[in-house]
Amino acid sequence: MPLLAFLFGLFVYIAFKVFIRALYTVKPNERAVLTSFGRAVRLGDQWVTDEHLNEDERARYHFPQLRVIGPGGPYFKWPWQAVHKVDIATQSIDLTWDPTKRQNTIEAVTKDNLTTGVDGQIRFRVAEGNLYAYCFGVDSPLEHVMGYFIAVLRERIANFVDPRGQSLVDTGDVAGEEASAAVELTEGVSINDLRKNLPLLNDYMETQCRSTGARYGIELDAALITQIDPPSEVDRALSAINSTRNQVAADISTARADAEQQITMSKRAVDIASNNAQAEVAPLRELATTLMGIKRTGGSAALRAYIRNMRIPLLKQAKRIVQVAGPRSEDTEQRSR
Repeated sequence: MPLLAFLFGLFVYIAFKVFIRALYTVKPNERAVLTSFGRAVRLGDQWVTDEHLNEDERARYHFPQLRVIGPGGPYFKWPWQAVHKVDIATQSIDLTWDPTKRQNTIEAVTKDNLTTGVDGQIRFRVAEGNLYAYCFGVDSPLEHVMGYFIAVLRERIANFVDPRGQSLVDTGDVAGEEASAAVELTEGVSINDLRKNLPLLNDYMETQCRSTGARYGIELDAALITQIDPPSEVDRALSAINSTRNQVAADISTARADAEQQITMSKRAVDIASNNAQAEVAPLRELATTLMGIKRTGGSAALRAYIRNMRIPLLKQAKRIVQVAGPRSEDTEQRSR
């Protein structure tokens, strides 16, 4: 009897271990990797490659391609084999996540030595083409990715410059003192620059973190940095600076508008004066042309006759006529007033 009980127990154990626990399924949002005696099943001599890694990083992150088991089942495995299931659905996590400590924000230092808090989220998913790095490359791949992301973020914040203010100087759109004033108004304080250019910061982070799939087996889907919050005293100072800058910008715009208006009015006044002068000079020029034509055609006698005839309307309007006698009658001058 003891022998039969032992054999029966052994049969139940083998049946449970080999046949019941040997069957497994993979959900639609999962992928599985099978290991035999702790070694993952590989796809021949194929290795993970990534164009975003340099030569040194490619030698360091040299991972083999594994045989990935897709959704479905039931699948069979031997007792010496183990199944590692991975959720490949896109997930989101807060930037403040850290398994070693609790924190409410990520602190970073700007280029003008101001400490600011950064909040946001990142969306990520497990790289199906590099499950070796995620399952066996590092102990905590998500922790490594978060550390890498925050290191790149802090480095970018420490060297961030407003591209709009920089382009005004580089392209030469504004010259001299106007360029300095424009850069001062647009670039100014680095925290203001960061707040105005959050989309550029997010794009930069996504670009710099494209190699995380080859490094740690996690692909960054999107960076969503939503807040740049300095300490309260710094925030109040920034508010005062922003108010002053806005007032200065408004005053400069008003002064430029007034100057342009005065210049326009001056140009119109000059045009009006020029037109009036031309209107007064035009009859005199016409009269001179007529007199020159009469003299050229009929001589001096015709010119004197024309002048005498032109005086007749004036003599009709005269109240008193003074005649001065001279040695010659042709030199007689009549003055009317």
